[in-house]
Amino acid sequence: MPASVDPNAPLIAGVAQRSWRDGSPGPVEMLATVAREALEDAGGSAPGIASIDALCAIRYVSAEHSDPAGLVAEAAGIRAESRIHTSIGGDTPQAAVGELAGRIAAGEMDSVLICGGEALATVSRHLKQGTDPGWADPRPDWTPSEVLATDREPNRPEETAAGLIAPLMIYPLFEHAVWATTGGTADEQRRRIGDLWSRFSRVAATNPHAWSPGPFDADAIATPSPANRLVTMPYTKLMNSNIQTDQAAAVLLCSHSKADSLGIPADRRVYLHGSAHATEPWFFSEREDLGRSPAIGRAVGSALGQAGTGIDEIALLDIYSCFPSAVQIAGLEIGFDPFGDSREPTVTGGLSFAGGPGNGYVLHSIASMVGRLRDEPDEAGLVTAVGWYLTKHSAGVYGAKPPVRPFERPAKHAEPQAGRAVAPVGWSGTATAETATVIHERDGSASYGILTAMTDDGRRVLRSTSSRSDLDSLPDGPVTGIPARLPADGGFSLG
Repeated sequence: MPASVDPNAPLIAGVAQRSWRDGSPGPVEMLATVAREALEDAGGSAPGIASIDALCAIRYVSAEHSDPAGLVAEAAGIRAESRIHTSIGGDTPQAAVGELAGRIAAGEMDSVLICGGEALATVSRHLKQGTDPGWADPRPDWTPSEVLATDREPNRPEETAAGLIAPLMIYPLFEHAVWATTGGTADEQRRRIGDLWSRFSRVAATNPHAWSPGPFDADAIATPSPANRLVTMPYTKLMNSNIQTDQAAAVLLCSHSKADSLGIPADRRVYLHGSAHATEPWFFSEREDLGRSPAIGRAVGSALGQAGTGIDEIALLDIYSCFPSAVQIAGLEIGFDPFGDSREPTVTGGLSFAGGPGNGYVLHSIASMVGRLRDEPDEAGLVTAVGWYLTKHSAGVYGAKPPVRPFERPAKHAEPQAGRAVAPVGWSGTATAETATVIHERDGSASYGILTAMTDDGRRVLRSTSSRSDLDSLPDGPVTGIPARLPADGGFSLG
């Protein structure tokens, strides 16, 4: 280790992650448990910490609590000067690490615990049984000291009117845009995705914290079956993020000098070398191309630039993997081939197999990345994080060696202007089909179809239908470029 290291250099000193397979004690107890375990993992005198500058709780939905960070600090027996909450989004763990690392680098604080998790497997069981898990807010009058970022409505009215109200309905449209560049039948596209997702499954099989480790081979992932139903065209159940898990993770972030004062061994420390955040036009229907996400490239490019490295020098990656389209589009934007590169695209196994505990998944990818870098101290690692519909992107570059250049506050790229206008609800006429998907019920039957199309003047039209004849007009291949008739009374027909 260099003799001279910036005393304010931010680093991760301790990590913890855990899965509760026999039922969750509730999100507060889960987060408090991993918070204490992260202190234990750091070593030195960190396990005895009674006071820190801040505790940041990533937003969870398993229970409604006014001040999650305050509750976690109380349960963990730790006094936190500041209690921080976050907005909604899978990008928030890495964004919080980057933001708080910037404050450490500026000398504004020197220690913060960041924790997150969900108990949605237990919540789901209680819902089925008609029982209450008993996680009412014990401190409804408490409020956080700070909330990082601001929540916004994720959908335009035109998107909501077309039934596009959740990621599982929108990411298949991104997949369709990718599919249009590769061609082939729906079965061929599923096999292609199956090959990619089997890479994730093989990594999950080596992860002791993975919720559904498998491994699952490409055929098992790609082939619809009673245990692997078709959810949305072309995605089977195993191609979707698994949010019904009971999982939590935590990281202890501190300055180099704080780590010294705590006696944390050098081989436990992993430094943040670069971090950045970028946003697409907020509403997905306003973006120029549904098969691209330039903001991913901006976030990763800035983080790599701050770290003084490039994607080819990164040995370890965890590419956010809520759906296959997210990985494929990220690869396109950052110059990484998730199909053929010898480097694995994940260190956890991804959200389908390692588990996708709501907004908190990336704390697991950071914890796993820290473990790998402790074992491979000469390497560098990249973590990417995504919120909503490829809307918000955060990236972090990590290494066991101290950074050569001082860490700076993460770059935050401004949201660009809309790339396309959106046609109003009820628009009718002829257009050119762009992307499509079909939503399936649990019994495998088609529920309704969604189409995006382009008008002659370049506006994007969103349309849904439950008409069997409309659904039958969808080809066994990409719809892109096919003439579409959009009648005034709704629905669509192609050809």
